[in-house]
Amino acid sequence: MQRNGPAAGFLYPGYSAEDDYPAIERVLRESGAGDVRLPVVHTLMREDAHRVDALLDIGGDDVLGEGARELRALGVRAAVWACTSGSFVFGWDGAAAQVRAVGEAAGVPASSTSFAFVHAARALGLRRVAVAATYPADVAERFGAFLGHAGIEVVALSCRGIVTAAEVGTLRRDEVLEFAAANDHPDAEAVLVPDTALHTVCWLDELEERVGKPVLTANQVSVWEGLRLAAGPAGLAPRAGLGRLFAVPAPAPGPVPPARGRPPAPLGPAPSGSHPWQL
Repeated sequence: MQRNGPAAGFLYPGYSAEDDYPAIERVLRESGAGDVRLPVVHTLMREDAHRVDALLDIGGDDVLGEGARELRALGVRAAVWACTSGSFVFGWDGAAAQVRAVGEAAGVPASSTSFAFVHAARALGLRRVAVAATYPADVAERFGAFLGHAGIEVVALSCRGIVTAAEVGTLRRDEVLEFAAANDHPDAEAVLVPDTALHTVCWLDELEERVGKPVLTANQVSVWEGLRLAAGPAGLAPRAGLGRLFAVPAPAPGPVPPARGRPPAPLGPAPSGSHPWQL
């Protein structure tokens, strides 16, 4: 992360909690990571709604392709579609195709927040998780199915039922801490909070202290994934202040995969032929 220029760039739908990204930049710089830059390109959101049809629209190739080309012009070394619901709503294969299209348009390795959650869980050796979702139930259930496809068991799935990203972005520190803690489960090895519209970055260590186990949040895993891809074979060095995920070394991305039709991915190292954004 010491190289000049943007390390990773992020496609972010609309405006809600995009200030989490400069907040992470500051923490990384304070931890000795150098002049880390994480540019955010805001993509079109025709309708702000955690509803399947609206989410399919904001994650469409036309919308993401335009943003990815902007990231390419910025010279990023990796690109991440920073929207959980706007990726998992397409299903595993659809989300994989979405990432391939972003990578082709940006000209760099690419991923999305949904895959970032899977890879972060694998990096921490997690097999059973609780999900504290801000979404309505029908949307949250699709995230649970996405994790299940990756072999991650969801032992508890809670839904706050918030329809708009704008409302999610207004939740304050105490509300976020309470939401994560209230929706933990004794059998879960971690709590996952999947919404990039939710501010969490400034409270990651507090979240884990409150819950007593790893807490993975959407903007956190998005940046971790982007930096991991940008770092390439060198992997990602541990950094303090951003939760347990950043406190452990992150493995380098895996090899180039076949395009489609693979079975659910196992936990642990990916077999030969896995997606390039997998562990």
